[in-house]
Amino acid sequence: MTDDRYLIEAYPDAAQASGAAAEAIADWLVAGLAEDDRASFVATGGSTPGEVYDLLSTLPLPWEQISVTLSDERWVPPDSPDSNARLLRERLLVGAAAAANVVPLWSNAPTAEDAAEMAEAAIADLLPADVVLLGMGEDGHIASLFPGSPVLEEGLDPLGGSLVIPVPKGDPAPPQDRLSLTLYALRQSYLILVLIRGEAKRRVIEEEAGLPIHALLDAAGETPVRIIWSP
Repeated sequence: MTDDRYLIEAYPDAAQASGAAAEAIADWLVAGLAEDDRASFVATGGSTPGEVYDLLSTLPLPWEQISVTLSDERWVPPDSPDSNARLLRERLLVGAAAAANVVPLWSNAPTAEDAAEMAEAAIADLLPADVVLLGMGEDGHIASLFPGSPVLEEGLDPLGGSLVIPVPKGDPAPPQDRLSLTLYALRQSYLILVLIRGEAKRRVIEEEAGLPIHALLDAAGETPVRIIWSP
């Protein structure tokens, strides 16, 4: 199903959806390197993209010319099981892909607020990103931009000045402080992929309105958004 803001692509299973996402990411990184000597990829955390990273890590890309960062990160040390950076280290940054330049959101700063401020310049250097990979929660959140969050208005301002913001823990967010790229940062890209599984998430996109995912679709402008779905 499509509307004028996005294309939703249905695949019969998660393996084929992951393959399509990995192929798209690789293609856009190669295209970026044809125009410049550097390319950038904004990755996502969670359980859904693991197979995408497994596939990407095997591809013979010029990884030393590719920078990788995250759309969001929990405010936990990078060796924590909850760390998105750890997911990248274990699933993407292996073999030849370990040569990629990693730009973390987490740092050994006193607070998440300080870390967000420290990450701002590094993220600015990566934009516009050649490709962004996002997941989506059943509440319609993207990155760590949760419905009802006290920082949601700032995070979803498509013209706002901040690229990285701290997200406080607690309802409606999970019980950890977080760092998140803003919509202003995410829309500064050449391609946005949203990888989702299950009928519930598809219904969120197609039948609901006013959630962070819809703000992304509304604000993407000329940036193509591909929603890759599997049951």
